[in-house]
Amino acid sequence: MPRTDFKKQYRNLYSATAAPAVVDVPPLRFLAVDGVGDPSGPAYRRAVEALYATSYALRFALKHDAVVEYPVMPLEGLWWAPGRHDLPMEDRDAWHWTMMIMQPPQADAGRVADALAVAARRRPSTAVDRVELREFAEGPSVQVLHTGPYAQEWPAVERLLSFADAHGYRICGRHHEIYLSNPARTAPERLRTILRYAVTGPGAAPSATPGEPPAAP
Repeated sequence: MPRTDFKKQYRNLYSATAAPAVVDVPPLRFLAVDGVGDPSGPAYRRAVEALYATSYALRFALKHDAVVEYPVMPLEGLWWAPGRHDLPMEDRDAWHWTMMIMQPPQADAGRVADALAVAARRRPSTAVDRVELREFAEGPSVQVLHTGPYAQEWPAVERLLSFADAHGYRICGRHHEIYLSNPARTAPERLRTILRYAVTGPGAAPSATPGEPPAAP
């Protein structure tokens, strides 16, 4: 049975530095769930719990069937508010989000359906019924590593947007965060989060993002 660490296989996508960089993100499979509202609220918590419950059920099934063995990937989030790249800090209930966890290519629709059924039995209080298998392809993107509390990301976002503008790129995707740290086990000042935006520009084809991207600020 093959053993794969997808964080290492896609090292350039799941590691970053404080210096902004351009990456090319291929189509990848994700378990995903959509929602609206404050990420400290119960709807967000139920969505994230459902993602993890399904991801671990799928991982166990693939390992049990000797298909592939791998660590579950980090939680990721697409965040937006209509018509803007940033989020209205004064109104967290207006935040839209898609939370995601990347899955191996062996995670076909049948195996995901089985994992969803297992997760629903084990965690009936979560939002398993809203979890979907999706393919997401950002294509050319800019990204940077933010170290510190989530509420203090904006200077890194501004640095990333300035980098994109200086290199002739235009932001076309939603605000994408990849959580490399567990907030329950990591001090806020040590949290590590990759911030990413899909871009168009010189030599960059339009990126495939779900739904309409927010307008430029």
